[in-house]
Amino acid sequence: MLAGCATGDGEPPAPATPSPTTTADAPGTPADGPRAPRDTLLVTDFGADTVTFVGPSASGGAARERGSVEVGTAPYGIALGADGTAWVATAEGVAAVDTAARKRTALIPYATDTGPVTTGEYRGGGMGIALSPDGRYAYVGVNVPGGPGRLEVVDTERREVVATAPVGRRPFDVDVSRDGREVYVTNHDSFDVTVVDARDRATRRIEVAPYGTEGGLGSWLKPHYTAVRPADGALLLPFEGERLAVVDPDSGRVRVEPMTANTHQHGVAVAEDGTLLVVGTGPIDPAEDTGPSLTVRAPDGTERVIPLEGPHEDVMLSGDGRTAYVSGGFTRDGHWNGVSVVDTGTGEVTRVPAGERPLGMAVL
Repeated sequence: MLAGCATGDGEPPAPATPSPTTTADAPGTPADGPRAPRDTLLVTDFGADTVTFVGPSASGGAARERGSVEVGTAPYGIALGADGTAWVATAEGVAAVDTAARKRTALIPYATDTGPVTTGEYRGGGMGIALSPDGRYAYVGVNVPGGPGRLEVVDTERREVVATAPVGRRPFDVDVSRDGREVYVTNHDSFDVTVVDARDRATRRIEVAPYGTEGGLGSWLKPHYTAVRPADGALLLPFEGERLAVVDPDSGRVRVEPMTANTHQHGVAVAEDGTLLVVGTGPIDPAEDTGPSLTVRAPDGTERVIPLEGPHEDVMLSGDGRTAYVSGGFTRDGHWNGVSVVDTGTGEVTRVPAGERPLGMAVL
């Protein structure tokens, strides 16, 4: 079974068709072959208590790990401020990391009681995290095992939690509107997005369940991550490589568009031109579904599906939009310790070692 969707064990099967991948340090890679990372990445090590820097060698060769910083147990999401501070949601609190000095400068405890500090998919503590446009606040979705979560608001200057708001169960992702007035919390186990007013923390619930809510906590067909479309602020939530939920956060209306990858989907990213990238983790039913992939969906809805080797979790874009970084950590079984680097033009993939079960990423 796959993904952060139901209880279960087991490792997903490999894709039926091998993906066009090469290992970053494999000998004989041609100069015009798959793209190696030109950026330095900072990845959260969900299988450890660190974040790890990954970047190209000084000679321009294969990417490699460039040191780690201890941040707190089982780090999940990460958000990068304009001043170079990375804000990391861990099981213990929100860590602030000076990415230039490469050291943790704060660990801010949560205001919410999340129980004992543990590891693994269902651990309590921070999950999704995002910054306000001006960088003054960090918004973190806090999982409370067995119950509804909380959105906690961290003042990044005072380095303390200054407000909270109720949200749904297991807040996988947090996003902010472009004007900073609203925060969107994607709640995996309650089939919804909580819209939080950034000024007074008033909340509205929008159910996002294109397959319905039958099965409850045991269902696989739940929301995971959300992208905010730059053109109009619509929320984009992919499901199963079959349906894209397009949510108007003002009216709460949900429109469904078809998708083509036919695979369980998690992480998303969107480019300024509206191109959507979606991570496919692999099949729920290997007899019917296809394997891990990265969908590149153009603004007109046309899609290219790029096969990947093994499950992945999240995706980030390079500054020029030509490279996608896809983390191999995955919230359930089948993860691997690396990042797939995808040339979004050619579809070629390079696998590079990165951290220990990397989930969240920031491009430095």
